[in-house]
Amino acid sequence: MKKLFWGTLFLALLLVLPVSTMARVNVNVGISLPPIVFGGPPELVVIPETNVYAVPGVDTDIFFYGGWWWRPWEGQWYRSRSYDSGWGHYRGRPSFYRSVPSDWRNNYRENRWKGNQWNHQTVPHQQVQQNWRGWEKNNHWQKQNNWGVQGSRNDRRGSRQQQQQHEQQGDHERGRN
Repeated sequence: MKKLFWGTLFLALLLVLPVSTMARVNVNVGISLPPIVFGGPPELVVIPETNVYAVPGVDTDIFFYGGWWWRPWEGQWYRSRSYDSGWGHYRGRPSFYRSVPSDWRNNYRENRWKGNQWNHQTVPHQQVQQNWRGWEKNNHWQKQNNWGVQGSRNDRRGSRQQQQQHEQQGDHERGRN
């Protein structure tokens, strides 16, 4: 009988103590990164040959990829569902970052990409948030004149197709088939 009493008491304590202990514990997991001040939701630019979006209007690298905002800081990576808060540590380096050239920002400022003219277009935050998945699935940016890079392989292919269409149209107008 004593064993049953002590066993029941022990189980009761086991069940009660962790609950009361957890009720008093307040764990704050938020990471406090230096704030980046935005006048409003940022505009982004898609980095050529990728589905990675970058915020060119700030001096700190902030990327959008796969539904997440990404930010390196002090050798570590952080991600959030929002561009301006809620950053959590990400272990390792995100896989998309391998396709982002380290000099992308200089290329942006100079309107150049791999020696070619880059007619980048900024995309409003809201459009990216709503459309990124469909754009990625349908190769939207590749179809849009290869990310705005003139003289790229896709741009030359498009130019050849346009030239052939003009030649065919000219032949047709002159009565040749």
